[in-house]
Amino acid sequence: MRILIINGPNLNMLGTREVDIYSNMTYQYLEKQLKEYAGSQAIDVEIRQTNLEGIIIDMLHYAAFEKFDGVILNAAAYTHYSYAIYDAIKAINLPVIEVHLTNPKTREEAFRHTSVIESACTKTFQGNHIQSYIDAIDYLKDHYSS
Repeated sequence: MRILIINGPNLNMLGTREVDIYSNMTYQYLEKQLKEYAGSQAIDVEIRQTNLEGIIIDMLHYAAFEKFDGVILNAAAYTHYSYAIYDAIKAINLPVIEVHLTNPKTREEAFRHTSVIESACTKTFQGNHIQSYIDAIDYLKDHYSS
């Protein structure tokens, strides 16, 4: 099984960004943990991060063209307003699992309570830090492995 994990804007700043919300976990630590877990499950995982909306769209297209079995997407702030990412998810005909380290629906800012991509995604895991990603990997493995 091949999974593409796409991380959006500012996730590269983990470890220094709002540690009271995101903890002091670094992005490198997140990547290492996800690669180790996927490897232990015999899953080939590719992890990418970008701060640019268009590149997220290109990565979603790449997942379809390169015949990945599924995508795990943390669109970060784009979650709340990117209809272009919504359209790209709908266009690729792959299971896309939305993940968030925190639970945006319980965050202090009202704009974070809405995900415009949620209805295009197969499932959402949020609010459990790294475990949100692990749950998404397990979900894809259990529901889509061939």
